Amino acid sequence: MYLIDTHSHLNSPQFADEVGDLITRARENGVGKIVIPSYDYESNLRAIEIAEQYEGIYAQVGYHPCDLNDLTDDHYQKLYEWSKLEKVVAIGEIGLDYHWDTTTPELQDEMFRKQIAIAKELNRPIIIHDREAHGDILKILKEENAAQIGGIMHCYSGSWEMAQECMKLNFYISFGGPVTFKNGKRPQEVAAKVPLDRLLVETDAPYLTPEPHRGKRNEPAYVRHVAEKIAALRELSYEEIALQTTKNANEIFRF
Repeated sequence: MYLIDTHSHLNSPQFADEVGDLITRARENGVGKIVIPSYDYESNLRAIEIAEQYEGIYAQVGYHPCDLNDLTDDHYQKLYEWSKLEKVVAIGEIGLDYHWDTTTPELQDEMFRKQIAIAKELNRPIIIHDREAHGDILKILKEENAAQIGGIMHCYSGSWEMAQECMKLNFYISFGGPVTFKNGKRPQEVAAKVPLDRLLVETDAPYLTPEPHRGKRNEPAYVRHVAEKIAALRELSYEEIALQTTKNANEIFRF
């Protein structure tokens, strides 16, 4: 029995020379596999490099909605090529972010759709970043028939109603540190309701550190606290949540 951290930025500059130690600590805390999301050109290269170096570590490739301004056709050709690699298991993280104004909504829309098209052509699941863009995310997923490949709503922050719509589109709902926060009532409400066969856990390290480590830098070893909180919310054992979320992650990533 082990956990899978479905979203951990081991390619972050914050982790620089510590990746091996982070993986060791994660394994000591029952984490058997880690999936590294990407956000720009360099992070894609680093995610692939780490995944190819360590057993049980996998990469997602993609361009984050806040990192789109300098992309060219060559960048998308690279994404297409990377997506065929053995240790690359998904396209992500991609989506929409209306909180920051580093890119326009129009550019985000265009590039989101382009990356969904690549994922569909190569039959890869997609990992969705959604910040203050719930309605438009759903609209694009429906219009682009993303249900064909499915994917993950990463670090879910939306309503129960939206979660139901996402699951109809063949998406899993993933929870990270915010589900452990004292003011995390919305993710806690949804995490208590999502069917077990659609549930995933993550850290989003180095961000969104769960209790009891909140205020410190996050790391994959802490995904256990997310699983324990969800188990408590659902009045289930930690073992039940670990087994089911691992089964789900193995299915979506086709490990």
